[in-house]
Amino acid sequence: MPPAALTIIRDEHRTLTAVLQGLQFLVKDVRDREIAPDFELFTIILDYIDVFPDRFHHPKENDHLFKRLRARTREADAVLDELEAEHAQGERLIHELRHALALWRVSGRDGLAGFGKAVDGYVDLHWTHMRKEEDVVMPLAERALAPEDWAAIDAAFRANDDPVFGAKPGQEFRRLFQLIVNLAPPPLGVGEAREAPKR
Repeated sequence: MPPAALTIIRDEHRTLTAVLQGLQFLVKDVRDREIAPDFELFTIILDYIDVFPDRFHHPKENDHLFKRLRARTREADAVLDELEAEHAQGERLIHELRHALALWRVSGRDGLAGFGKAVDGYVDLHWTHMRKEEDVVMPLAERALAPEDWAAIDAAFRANDDPVFGAKPGQEFRRLFQLIVNLAPPPLGVGEAREAPKR
């Protein structure tokens, strides 16, 4: 059975992937069917990908998994350096996405291409990033880390839902994810379908 922290990371990656693929789908749907964009939904999705990876997910990886792995082996240093640099880019990339969304909002359809390009770049970066974590770092961590390392890492990953930390972040992210599902149109969610304008 894999350590709890790795299961949590994989689960969080799956959730983030669903949100990112949903974002790409919504951009494509607006473009292909020429429907009115739901800027509220786009904003909520950007809020989720701003807060979830950069303030909740990545710090756990950096401060616990990566730190202990560096203490046990130098084998992962290069990939961990890359991953931590990518984590640090998160705030800038989210700012670029928000800026592209604001431009789309004020410029109409002309801004859609720029927002779509920014979304695709962000999603591609995150996909590559998650693959490095799951295909390179996690197997190495399973080989290199000792049981006492895993006990501390698992406790840190589980602690995010501990009342000692105030509002339960895990519950807040589940609520935000559910809001996205409720607002997103089928087949992504259960929100109202949008019709293309009649010609």
